[in-house]
Amino acid sequence: MTVSMLPLLQAAVPPQSMNVFILATIVKMLVFFTIYLVGVAMLTLAERKVSAWMQDRHGPNRVGKGWLQPAADGLKNIMKEETYPGDAYKPLFVLAPAMAFIPALLAWAVIPFGSPWDSRWGRIEMALAPLPIGFLFILAITSIGIYGIVIAGWSSNNKYSLLGGLRSSAQMVSYEIAMGMATIPVLILAGNVSLNQIVEHQAVVAPMSWHAATATLAWLIFLIAAFAETNRLPFDLPEAESELVAGYHSEYSAMKFSMFFIAEYANMVTASALLSTLFFGGWDIPFTRWDNVAPHTGLKTLLTTLLFFGKIMFFVFFFMWIRWTLPRFRYDQLMSLGWKILLPTALAYIMVIAGSVLALQIAGFGASSWQYHAALFGLNIVLTIVVLFLLDRGRIVSPAYSRLHPVQLERLRAATAARMRGAEAAAVEANR
Repeated sequence: MTVSMLPLLQAAVPPQSMNVFILATIVKMLVFFTIYLVGVAMLTLAERKVSAWMQDRHGPNRVGKGWLQPAADGLKNIMKEETYPGDAYKPLFVLAPAMAFIPALLAWAVIPFGSPWDSRWGRIEMALAPLPIGFLFILAITSIGIYGIVIAGWSSNNKYSLLGGLRSSAQMVSYEIAMGMATIPVLILAGNVSLNQIVEHQAVVAPMSWHAATATLAWLIFLIAAFAETNRLPFDLPEAESELVAGYHSEYSAMKFSMFFIAEYANMVTASALLSTLFFGGWDIPFTRWDNVAPHTGLKTLLTTLLFFGKIMFFVFFFMWIRWTLPRFRYDQLMSLGWKILLPTALAYIMVIAGSVLALQIAGFGASSWQYHAALFGLNIVLTIVVLFLLDRGRIVSPAYSRLHPVQLERLRAATAARMRGAEAAAVEANR
């Protein structure tokens, strides 16, 4: 048992009966999933408002001054006619949108969104299913989301949809490995796969003990991989409108078409929740241990829950900000970034963190001391500077990247210029 978990166990609370556990779980499910589904629908409005604000124009402002636009869009899609391609395999064609959305919803079952509440009926955890292996559950469930996209591309029996599904499967497999490797330093530092204990470990001297400070490169790799896993810009190649005519959902209409967009925003919220939980202390309030020690009152539960959702909204805004700021990667750049940069960096970083933790323990610094976290914080500052400014410097993944030698490139440019001059001279002669 870690030292950071002791405050949670100090308060004497009555044992929780099975009836109370079932009732509390049902209430949490109804409240949480209602907020989650409504929030995902409202994010479609938020994205349009954020893009309008960044581009200095008006967003949706007609239906209920814009606030009812998601309801109007949903009603429109419900009333539209469902169309099916003549050669589609209908059972999988119908199943694919649900398979894209459900894994993002299920992953939330084990994420703690607030501190526990010591009620008169026993301690109630602020997670729908507080599994001791919650982190492994998330890795397993979120990996299933790719099947919805692949099945949608294949069952449509359309070449553009199939290409989108193939792109998405290659992209998600490539970046899922880097994402999984990026979480290993978190497990090394926390020493546990329980999400509650990962949050508690980050509360020792927060915010310096947050994993974003003690495992900075892991956080950056996880953040980049999260963009690729959610098919958001600059990694939205599976649905590239200019190349694949909306990609894997080209043949979908009405609510099935909308389900893919709802799944994208649901995945974005889930990725934001994972970023907050694994690297930014989860529900923990920084600069104080008040929320981690007994008694665990309803006020503490409310404040930690509000803070956790505030962190989620920050990352959701960051997803939207990047979408309207960066252009799309080329496909070779996307694969190069995942396999040649992120994966080797993640593997090397695992060894560095494991060696640093072992060295600090041999030196006599415990995981609950501020010296331990300060040393890791300083190490990560140095490593981040080395990786971002010395090793890359824009030469590995670059919009102007070319495998040609500079001399060969100049020859090609000279030949092209000579050809253009010849064409212009021929045009002049023809006009005479």
